[in-house]
Amino acid sequence: MSDGKELSKRIFAISEDVRYVAIYANNELSLHEKEGIANKSESESDKYEELIVNPTILKIAAQRGEIDCGGLDFVVIKYGSFFLLTMATASGHVSVGIENEGNPLEIEAGVRRLIKE
Repeated sequence: MSDGKELSKRIFAISEDVRYVAIYANNELSLHEKEGIANKSESESDKYEELIVNPTILKIAAQRGEIDCGGLDFVVIKYGSFFLLTMATASGHVSVGIENEGNPLEIEAGVRRLIKE
């Protein structure tokens, strides 16, 4: 996986519907947000979501997936104002905020490809 800033730029290029990108790698958090988005979250709230909530959701879902579901690829959460796509990486996780009009499954395929590079 490339460095956080470069990876974020490449994820934003996948779709105009990408609102923000958060990369947590090697105990460092990098948050990047598109200018002028409507209904945006507070940056402090986003920080704790990436440090506590998303890693916990990924851990719980991965543990369940390992029992008899073939593992875990990603999690999509639908909040009122946006979708959140989050997936584990070798060194942490990547989260992508997606506009309500966006297609998180299409964006996921592009994010997965970038993570593997």
